[in-house]
Amino acid sequence: MYTEEMLESIKKVEATREARLGATLRRMTAEEKEAVLKAFHPDYKEEGFTTLKVGPNKGEKVPVELAAMLEGKSRVLGKNIDLENPDYDVDVLVIGGGGAGSSAAIEANEAGANVIIVTKLRIGDANTMMAEGGIQAADKPNDSPARHYLDAFGGGHFAAKPELLRKLVMDGPECIKWLNDLGVEFDKEPDGTMITTHGGGTSRKRMHAAKDYSGAEIMRTLRDEVLNRQIPVVDFTAAIELIKDDEGKVAGAVLLNMETDEILVARAKTVIIATGGAGRMHYQGFPTSNHYGATADGLVLAYRVGAKLLYQDTLQYHPTGAAYPSQIFGALVTEKVRSLGAQLVNAEGEAFMNPLETRDVSASSIIRECKERGKGVKSPTGEGVWLDTPMIEAIGGEGTIEKRIPAMMRMFATYGIDIRKQPILVYPTLHYQNGGVDISADGMSGIENLFVAGEAVGGIHGRNRLMGNSLLDVVVFGRNAGKNAAAKSKGVKVGKLTLKHVEEFEKEIENNIGIPEKLSPMLLPSYARKNG
Repeated sequence: MYTEEMLESIKKVEATREARLGATLRRMTAEEKEAVLKAFHPDYKEEGFTTLKVGPNKGEKVPVELAAMLEGKSRVLGKNIDLENPDYDVDVLVIGGGGAGSSAAIEANEAGANVIIVTKLRIGDANTMMAEGGIQAADKPNDSPARHYLDAFGGGHFAAKPELLRKLVMDGPECIKWLNDLGVEFDKEPDGTMITTHGGGTSRKRMHAAKDYSGAEIMRTLRDEVLNRQIPVVDFTAAIELIKDDEGKVAGAVLLNMETDEILVARAKTVIIATGGAGRMHYQGFPTSNHYGATADGLVLAYRVGAKLLYQDTLQYHPTGAAYPSQIFGALVTEKVRSLGAQLVNAEGEAFMNPLETRDVSASSIIRECKERGKGVKSPTGEGVWLDTPMIEAIGGEGTIEKRIPAMMRMFATYGIDIRKQPILVYPTLHYQNGGVDISADGMSGIENLFVAGEAVGGIHGRNRLMGNSLLDVVVFGRNAGKNAAAKSKGVKVGKLTLKHVEEFEKEIENNIGIPEKLSPMLLPSYARKNG
């Protein structure tokens, strides 16, 4: 499957493997990390960003592609929408059917609320399903939530909101137990003890996993629980605008049936945005590991009702996206591959960094190796560096790959690459939306009755996220939003529904920018071929 040039490079990788097996690669100093980030991380590329001209974050930096949506044309303008006769009338409306939305719906239902999930694809079609490596939680005797906090706070450049990060780490152990009790089949020793491993930036082994399809296993369990509880799920239906009442509180959403284009109205005492990430916006032209519906819808909906965003200018580029073959270009190669012993190696067979640096530093180092040092591996799809997977079995013994990362082995085997014998080519891929809606510890945004959970939240991880903390945050903050939205709904009396705020936002755009052209939110990406 590899070209002759790539095979020649692999010979150099093989020639240095024995020496690399016995070597310990030093970690970068803080100064070295800062230098490589500023020089090579996409978040520092000025041409990838613009300044918002309207809304609660006016004057702040944001990716060019996201600005076009935040300041785009609402899909409800010019539509005849009957707000007097809603199609759904519930206590809690959950927008999004991934890990955060499902966790929220389960807890809202447990609290006795009348809850409904609306999702533009199907329940489970989410980034949660695609997460591979594991979920962090400090539940071992040699660990503690305090250590977890320090790892995550430092890894996020000391920018996380302390109250959110504290909740993440303190609720972590209980969430692992909750998932285990629901039926998640975590990797365990014969005596039932959970197997844990290191991740990039962690000082203890606290990564719980289900082989290398941890997210799929968690999502399977959450989806089954939603269905077993008979919580209504309206699939193939996107929220295209939030509704307020005459007191300025969020009171539901306008929905679009993606198959029939029918407009529907959901009235709700509280709303939970759990719409996930933004990888399919393809910021700065990067490929993505995200699912098809990850188009930042929740940020757009929240912004138009006046919710402030936090760290909307920072994205996570996973250092190891598949760079070859083209059929899986951008697909996630889990960090677990490196935690098991695989090294990042350039075209000359040189290990150029410690394999467990934080993700932003790792991604920047790979880009530097290719763009500045000229030691990238050229391929028909571009270039990248080797992830030397045969090292895993050289360290852990024959059968380790099939036992610990079977899905990864199968994915590459489909294209004639045996990762037990050959390294794989990787390059950074757009992976995670660090920024999102600013919330308080109870999950509510600055707009009354609007809660947010999961990847649509900003501030949990600061400006960089450690491996395994996203699967944890969808559960911690999903459950948190569900409980608090259900409790809040008991005292809510919904007033007269209105979309006046949408018209006012449109006027602000026209006065400051001009008439917007792009419909917003995006809903789904377009991959139609351009003429010529």
